[in-house]
Amino acid sequence: MLHETANNADRPVDLAEYNWQAHSVLVVDDEGGMRNFLERTLARRCGMVQSAADVEHAAALMARLHFDLLILDIALPGKSGIEWLHELREHGYSGDVILVTAFADLETAINALRGGASDFILKPFRVDQILNSIKRCFERARLARENFVLRRELAGLAADPIGLVGHSPAIEQLRGLIRRVGLMPSTVLLQGESGTGKEVVARALHQTSPRAQRPFVPLNCAAIAAELIESELFGHVKGAFTGATESRNGLFYYAHGGTLFLDEISELPLALQTRLLRVLEERKLRPVGSEREVPVDVRIIAASNRDLAAEVAAGRFRQDLYYRLAVVDIVIPPLRARSEDIPDLVRHFMQQLATQLGVAPLLLSHEIVTRLAAYPWPGNVRELRNFVERSMILGCFPPEPVFAAAAPPPPRAGELELSLAEVERRHIERVTAACRGNKTEAARRLGVSRKTLERKFAEWGERGGEADEVLERHA
Repeated sequence: MLHETANNADRPVDLAEYNWQAHSVLVVDDEGGMRNFLERTLARRCGMVQSAADVEHAAALMARLHFDLLILDIALPGKSGIEWLHELREHGYSGDVILVTAFADLETAINALRGGASDFILKPFRVDQILNSIKRCFERARLARENFVLRRELAGLAADPIGLVGHSPAIEQLRGLIRRVGLMPSTVLLQGESGTGKEVVARALHQTSPRAQRPFVPLNCAAIAAELIESELFGHVKGAFTGATESRNGLFYYAHGGTLFLDEISELPLALQTRLLRVLEERKLRPVGSEREVPVDVRIIAASNRDLAAEVAAGRFRQDLYYRLAVVDIVIPPLRARSEDIPDLVRHFMQQLATQLGVAPLLLSHEIVTRLAAYPWPGNVRELRNFVERSMILGCFPPEPVFAAAAPPPPRAGELELSLAEVERRHIERVTAACRGNKTEAARRLGVSRKTLERKFAEWGERGGEADEVLERHA
């Protein structure tokens, strides 16, 4: 586009709409004043801005650094901007290039655009002109990335609607189980450590079922207060309780015909477990405060990172509900049991995060893969994804073996004689103290729900300070 003052360029640029910090720019101009002007203008907005006075120095910068955009003067000493643009395109550079010049005619503009220029601007230009041109380049790049990722996702779904990543024996066995169980109407119980991907498996079961075109509704039972979860699930009528100023449908209503995924189901209060069992058996529910029963057609998939059989034995979970949920019991393997899937998972996460973060994927060397496979990943796939995201933000995988768990400090005098329960209590109390009594933050660090933490403190309140007395006795 040949212009000095195009209508679109006159409009002010809303920088807040664009993540300019994710982009890098190289300015190539032999005029020192123009280079300084563009550097100052863009340095406040873009993640990295470099400049060069000629093609030779610009090529040296490009050999060391990646640039999303070039702002290139046509009249350069030694080699013109258009000549270099043709060479860049021939060698596979796919980034945007904005050509600028003080002297041009229509033929020059046509040659520039044929050579692969994204825009063509005449000097002198205003700040809003160059910013709008840059904004259009960044927006095109963003759409191209999103379309690329979308095509890959659609291709992946066509090849494997289950959507699990990896080809280890454990994950292949899980795929086969999902394909078989997904077709059945039976209730499913998913068990596995935190971060293993229980919701991913639940969604896969839904996608492979005859209910795939109907809603998939997830609920984390630990994230809702005990006094509100009944209304959240079953709905309520106006005036059912204080604050119920209008009637409201529950999640069973919204999941009708589809799948309701109840994560961390071990956190359901016992009274609510009774109601859930009745709904599963009778296929009817009664909203809170209502006398009317409502028929429901919902498949239940439940999940827990705790051993529900042990919870039943401890009296914290109803045995009849456990048997009703565990018609099919699927145990999801931890990441350490399928370490051969780590390279596939890392590449998958990098492709996902490249668009979100606006950065290129990192090089995954054999050395990095070996170190990742040697780490036990207590946080499982969730921890691996967080590690990949942190590495992409930093621009490299950490060079040191930061994956290795730190060695525990030597035990204090007397701690070796504590029981496992007492050691657990001491650890929880220390973490809570480090969080200044913030139990929500302490629960997050400990990898348990807030309800679990509250229950622990309630139990210790009944027992008194036995652990402290033992420590004092042996200190």
